[in-house]
Amino acid sequence: MVKKLLKVLSVGLIVSLIFVLAACGNSSSGPLSEKELTVGVTGGPHEQIMEQVVKLAEKDGLKIHLKVFNDYNTPNTALNDKELDANSYQTMPFLKDQIKQKDYDITDIFKTVAFPMGVYSKSIKDLKDLKKGDKIAVPNDPANELRGLQLFEKAGIIKLKKGSGVTATKKDVISNPKNLEIIEMAADQLPAQLNEVAAAAINTNFAMGAGLTVKKDSIFHEPLVNNPNANYFVVRTENKDDAVVKKLKKYYQSPEVKAFIDKKFGGSVVAAW
Repeated sequence: MVKKLLKVLSVGLIVSLIFVLAACGNSSSGPLSEKELTVGVTGGPHEQIMEQVVKLAEKDGLKIHLKVFNDYNTPNTALNDKELDANSYQTMPFLKDQIKQKDYDITDIFKTVAFPMGVYSKSIKDLKDLKKGDKIAVPNDPANELRGLQLFEKAGIIKLKKGSGVTATKKDVISNPKNLEIIEMAADQLPAQLNEVAAAAINTNFAMGAGLTVKKDSIFHEPLVNNPNANYFVVRTENKDDAVVKKLKKYYQSPEVKAFIDKKFGGSVVAAW
């Protein structure tokens, strides 16, 4: 009886193991669905543009659900962990840094839009008016902090160490003639802190959320034409050649979406393709 029981238990264990392994195999992503997708975006322009993409896709029978985030880190974590099928919100330097630092298996598939970063102030009209010891602020996340520091550098306010890369911080500033206090803070908090600093480099999506536009309100900004900081649509690497990816690119880079961008944002957001 004992031998028979052990035999039955052994067989049962093997069958259970096979079932578990099979289940694990079935849980792998595989090709993205051509019927239904979940795409992560940050609130503001990325969300508004994707809403137009959703409308075009729906006409072809593709349902796209948008999941809105208010920070730059979570969308990549969610994509890598298969909680999203794709995301649309980030520049290439930021994406590369995330992949390097967190070992994500995700990749860009096409360009979307560019958001020319601007410097804003409630107390001065020109960066030349900064006084000794004034406070200036920049985003504290990789890539965007570099962009902010580079804006102040281009204006002749500070100088960065040669070769400063995507992880540059205020520690990479080698010349600061006015002894300005450089404040690093979360990008989404910068608009609310304009009363506390002399000037701040603010990402366009957060500036727009505060009613500020690059053309009308910034006192210095990145190029509005041929901006080098394009954003990208991103998927898991295993899905980069999926059939639905070509459809997504067609919808996003369509004349309808470009017309919406031009009309809606008036140069604060520009098509990058």
